[in-house]
Amino acid sequence: MNEQSRMFDFLQHQLDTFPKEDMLAGKENDEWKLYSTANVKKLVDQLSIGLLSLGIGGHDMTVENQDKIALISKNRPEWLILDLACQQIGAILCPVYPTTNVNELEFIFNDATVKLAFISGEEILSKVSSIQYRVPTLQNIYSFDSLPNVDCWQELLALPSEEGIVSLHKIKAAISPQHCATIIYTSGTTGTPKGVMLSHRNIVSNVINSKKSFPFEDNITARSLSFLPLNHIFERMVSYIYIASGISIYYAESLDTIAENLKEVKPNLFCTVPRLLEKVYEKIMSKGTELTGVKRKLFDWSVELGNEYDNRKSKGIWYNMQLALANKLIFSKWREGLGNNVEFIITGGAACQVRLIRIFTAAKIPIYEGYGPTENSPVISVNCQYKDSTKFGTVGPVLQGQEVKLEPDGEICVKGPSVMMGYYKRPDLTAETIIDGWLHTGDIGVFEDGKFLKITDRKKELFKTSGGKYVAPQPIENKMKESPFVEQIMIVGAEQKFVGALIVPSIPNLKEWMRQKELPYTTNEDAIHNPIVLELYRQLINSFNEFFNHVEQIKKFELLPDEWTIDSGELTPTLKLKRKVIMEKYKAILERIYK
Repeated sequence: MNEQSRMFDFLQHQLDTFPKEDMLAGKENDEWKLYSTANVKKLVDQLSIGLLSLGIGGHDMTVENQDKIALISKNRPEWLILDLACQQIGAILCPVYPTTNVNELEFIFNDATVKLAFISGEEILSKVSSIQYRVPTLQNIYSFDSLPNVDCWQELLALPSEEGIVSLHKIKAAISPQHCATIIYTSGTTGTPKGVMLSHRNIVSNVINSKKSFPFEDNITARSLSFLPLNHIFERMVSYIYIASGISIYYAESLDTIAENLKEVKPNLFCTVPRLLEKVYEKIMSKGTELTGVKRKLFDWSVELGNEYDNRKSKGIWYNMQLALANKLIFSKWREGLGNNVEFIITGGAACQVRLIRIFTAAKIPIYEGYGPTENSPVISVNCQYKDSTKFGTVGPVLQGQEVKLEPDGEICVKGPSVMMGYYKRPDLTAETIIDGWLHTGDIGVFEDGKFLKITDRKKELFKTSGGKYVAPQPIENKMKESPFVEQIMIVGAEQKFVGALIVPSIPNLKEWMRQKELPYTTNEDAIHNPIVLELYRQLINSFNEFFNHVEQIKKFELLPDEWTIDSGELTPTLKLKRKVIMEKYKAILERIYK
């Protein structure tokens, strides 16, 4: 690889090494619009010069004085074009989740002293317009779509003059790897959002070390599908791996269109979070239950084989022959559903159920689980494609170029070039989190077989029962989600005598079960209060309780009628549970459990 020390150097690298016709692609008016490397480079330079002409960027490069630009948009080619343009002129991009509420938005804009905001869609425009007058530094809003009463981003695409080009080159040359490239505000599940400052060096080192460790080979014919929010450092960092490796990036229209976009784009790879994998698996399984006769027998037989798969030791020639047959007859349909081209999937952001990784890998759709927080740009460890570098149920070996140590209480600490510059305007929090160069992640882990990191829980999520015993909710929740009848679950019991659970049933599977038992189904609300349904869940919990020691066993539970979502406020944008919000929302139900 050439000398790439700043994020925008990857664009130049692609242009010099393997320019593409479809570096980026997005759906416009139901057609895929392709952006070539040369075209992206031209747009990035034009936008850079346009921003400079507004007096943005190009001056004092200390974090406090760098200009901040907010970006609130779904994934699309313009997202990365703006990202690259900001980097070239020394402006700091502050990406914000489209689902962020107005109060948090106002806090972020004022905390970061945002000068310009780029948005997509009317909903986000009205949100930003509603706080515009309470953010004194905000000079203007630009839209990626042509909307009434707002300037379009294309108005900033300056025709490059000789003077503008010279000025841009001079500024680019002055940007060092140590300069701050972005401030990412965490979603604030634990109070006020914190701004994580990441430099070019932080992100570039994570890109290069991930590319080397995994490894990502240069592959100029490969395509990826991007749908995890780019506001999250995981998808954004991976985008730079794609650019550095010559992999095209196609943006899904939305989370709802992923299934059809997969079939259109036929990607070789994509990144996801466990919740979306669970959805895919549930869809496959519910289609399987509709089969009858021989087809149903074959489906069940294949699933059973897949559940026995072990990537670390051979199960013998007879098993391998059966699995090859299952792959031909059944799993080939699974691969077709993903576009028939997927070589691997990378998952992160939360713990993935081992049975999903096992069965998809058996079905020739390898899933590699990785781990890392925003504060480490983000990857700390990942299961890799090298021989003997993947172990199901772990988050893989530590990335090359980083050190990991476990504190006496098991907390994972990391040291290396990807560790953040600190929290913006919060030296107090920075000092608590980075001690002697070691980033304290707040996650608890162990090493298996000497090299595979396994996350056992979140330090903040561990709770004590009133009997003084510690309970780690995540392993219990993940085990329970192996049941086809459990859509979502949250374990409770802090300062209480016993462990309880809030359970969102998988309604399609429950409906089907009720149909088979000839029980009438009217509404979700009625179903969850049906004594026979409650008995089903009681037996289910008793069967799972055997996997846990006495203090961890669920003694009481309540079923809830509605799924938790980002829109209804119980999930973060990366689909993690907002435990405090759920506790507050279901206060009355929790009181009933512990009455």
